[in-house]
Amino acid sequence: MRGFCVPDSATRETVGAAVLRPLQQEDAARFHQLINDWDICRRLPEAPFPYPLETAEAWVAAAVADRAAGRAHEFAILDADGSMIGSAGLRLDAARGSAALGYWIGRRFWRRGHAGAAVAELLHWGFAELPIATIEATVAADNAASIALLERAGFSATGRGHAKFIGQPGASLPVMRYAITREALALRHLAAPEPVAAPAAAKPLVLVAACALVDIEGRILLARRPPGKKMAGLWEFPGGKLAPGETPERALVREMEEELGILLREEDVAPFAFASHAYDQFHLLMPLYLARRWSGTPEPREGQALAWVPPDRLDEYPMPPADRPLLPLLRDFL
Repeated sequence: MRGFCVPDSATRETVGAAVLRPLQQEDAARFHQLINDWDICRRLPEAPFPYPLETAEAWVAAAVADRAAGRAHEFAILDADGSMIGSAGLRLDAARGSAALGYWIGRRFWRRGHAGAAVAELLHWGFAELPIATIEATVAADNAASIALLERAGFSATGRGHAKFIGQPGASLPVMRYAITREALALRHLAAPEPVAAPAAAKPLVLVAACALVDIEGRILLARRPPGKKMAGLWEFPGGKLAPGETPERALVREMEEELGILLREEDVAPFAFASHAYDQFHLLMPLYLARRWSGTPEPREGQALAWVPPDRLDEYPMPPADRPLLPLLRDFL
């Protein structure tokens, strides 16, 4: 049971199927009526059962005070007719730059989208208005509905544990811990660009990721294409085509294992430059990455020859035309 608040000048906020407003002392009786339900209290660590009216009044009073002090931002969820149907909000941890999310909906109003709409708005408001970088949530491990809601909202599981629930004295129950960062939420809402229709005569665009592996002596690994492949005998940077839906970084992790038998992590590659070249039948776009860390020793897994080449000798190796403009950049950098 955490809280959410909108500015005093905006006492209500429409959120999907629900309306939100700051929790008020006058809500205590309705708060008690809704929360005094075993199916709700058993899922809330801080909720006793039965839930006395006096406890509801005290909790709402504390929520109002916490909002005034900036410690928590408690919020009532209203149905379309203006009646309170639940509560949600955020409680700040200033030292950690985070906030804890909590929410509950009266049982009669489950499965109507109110909780999901309220949580979505809480996330956007919290990251926009509060000095936090992370929002966390702890949920009972058997609360499948809330787990699904958090995952739909973009939360990622961060661990498991146990917690005491007041409504179940003496029991330490398994819980799941979740978190979402401001950056993760922003990335979820970046709309994919609309595809642009290619001119009728345009060549197919082929996207290939390549990696310049640099050893401790500053040499770069080149691979020679084996007989039977297009451009056989030419030397190139290891890499390959992207699979549908694959990122360049993920493609490099896969290709390095398949081609060279080494383990390369996504965080070990850094974008360096890119090549753009029109071949007769297609147009190649090739981002080139640099990597200085990997596990294992590169070995030819696909019949190719390998060579560790000092930067000032790269010109001695015949390469595809798309690769050659990258050589001066590498020499200058290394």
